[in-house]
Amino acid sequence: QEPVTVLGQIGCDSNGKLNAKSVILEGDREHSAGGQVPLDLSELQEYSFFPGQVVIVEGTNSTGKCLVASKLYEMGMTPPFSGISADTEPRMVLVACGPYTTSDSIAYDPLSDLVDIIVRDKPDVCVLFGPFLDAKHEEVENYRLLGSFSDIFKLCLKTIIEGTRSAGSQLVFVPSQRDVHHDYVYPQPPFSYAELPKEDKPRVHFVSDPCTLEIHGTVFGLTSTDLLFHMGAEEISSSPGISDRFTRILKHVLTQRSYYPLYPPAEGMNVDHETFCVHAALPVTPHVLVVPSELRYFVKDVLGCVCVNPGRLTKGQVGGTYGRLLVQLPEADAPHRNPCVSAQVIRI
Repeated sequence: QEPVTVLGQIGCDSNGKLNAKSVILEGDREHSAGGQVPLDLSELQEYSFFPGQVVIVEGTNSTGKCLVASKLYEMGMTPPFSGISADTEPRMVLVACGPYTTSDSIAYDPLSDLVDIIVRDKPDVCVLFGPFLDAKHEEVENYRLLGSFSDIFKLCLKTIIEGTRSAGSQLVFVPSQRDVHHDYVYPQPPFSYAELPKEDKPRVHFVSDPCTLEIHGTVFGLTSTDLLFHMGAEEISSSPGISDRFTRILKHVLTQRSYYPLYPPAEGMNVDHETFCVHAALPVTPHVLVVPSELRYFVKDVLGCVCVNPGRLTKGQVGGTYGRLLVQLPEADAPHRNPCVSAQVIRI
């Protein structure tokens, strides 16, 4: 009969989509033997839930059959990165996400345009997200390619690496589950490229999806998985004021301390649960979180983290967008601030 505070995971009581009447709270095996209880949201003025979300709820369960929630407690974020870098020079970081071809051609003309921009602007770091050879491309689906998937991907890498040599930019390659030549599993291992020339090895980096990367003292969280689209399709919310859906979802990612907190995952996601906990967790709160998505591009400050959706380099048969950021660490004795000085999304 008294209010209690409980910790559990949000789930759905059926195979359908989550709604306000189908929310259940599920306990873990160790403490609750996986027990479930329906959650009554009628007394909550504001909430935002999705399947798999870990929550702390205060409420009463007077009948033993339903927990009437009266208060929600926000989960805390992981501590920010506390490392100190002596490098306080401003650094330009370019972020772009595939596809790098238009939908009606396998010619990498948009990629060539991006390489020209890199040569012109000379960013310190270029973070390039897959897909580099898109599994959804018409010529891939209809088997009209003249070479193997692997050969075309290597040719694409060669174009980027050799084309940016004069700029001297550090290159970071993040795979995508739409990369038709690569392992289709999440978390996703880095690309392998044995043919990488020796002189390029110091500036070319292949990372996993997701990845937490330190760039000159600034921590970047990187994932090519479209978590905004996946979570946006499953989230339910009630907010009396104006609430931005993207901000809510990104807040969930940061407070749930996971690059992919949705469970069960979206249809078509092949999740390796043995490695998920280690490789999909947010080890620290990043200064910058890059989340490419099919949804509209944006730059947002969420809980002190600069979140960027650079969009995709191509949208169907036309050019799309890419992102550019300027980061600069403050002096050692200066007050703490986010090192991201500016961020913008640019049409190619």
